[in-house]
Amino acid sequence: MLKTTLCVLALCAAPLVAAAQHSGDALPSPTGSSQSLGDLVLTDGFSRATLPNAPVAGGFVTITNTGSADDRLIAARSDVAGHVEVHEMAMEGQVMRMRGLPEGLPIPAGETVTLKPGGYHLMLMDLRQPLTEGETVSVTLTFERAGTVEMPLVIGASNATAVAGQSAGQSGHDGMDHGAMDHGK
Repeated sequence: MLKTTLCVLALCAAPLVAAAQHSGDALPSPTGSSQSLGDLVLTDGFSRATLPNAPVAGGFVTITNTGSADDRLIAARSDVAGHVEVHEMAMEGQVMRMRGLPEGLPIPAGETVTLKPGGYHLMLMDLRQPLTEGETVSVTLTFERAGTVEMPLVIGASNATAVAGQSAGQSGHDGMDHGAMDHGK
């Protein structure tokens, strides 16, 4: 329970601290930020700078399935984290809940799924180093049908909501009562 609370505080506090310095900055789109794997096209990978000793960070990417068969994001890993999980944040009544998706994240045929702040995301846990604005880290994503691909995540400000080309300022945290959050599984 304490570990979950610390994870949530790290993810929620960093954008609030940085809000005094920035206002929903969009990140420049890094060269080579588009990856193709079979029928999947992955774009706009980013993460946020972390505070010193932060145990977790979020990873975000847009995945388009151009094929006629559904796929599923079933695993992720990164050298900067002890482990990586696919998570979802969703409102249940008046409470925002974050939970892992042990069965993975469906990527329906012909559709786009966006991992973004306040929604589906990668949870990089047990960080081995701080994530520093301006740097890039890699995550390896494994899909049920398409296989495995390495995706760069550009590190933006601790309150970044998107890379260039995505809608900035829609973090999913606006008007949210973080005190009412329940992060139990």
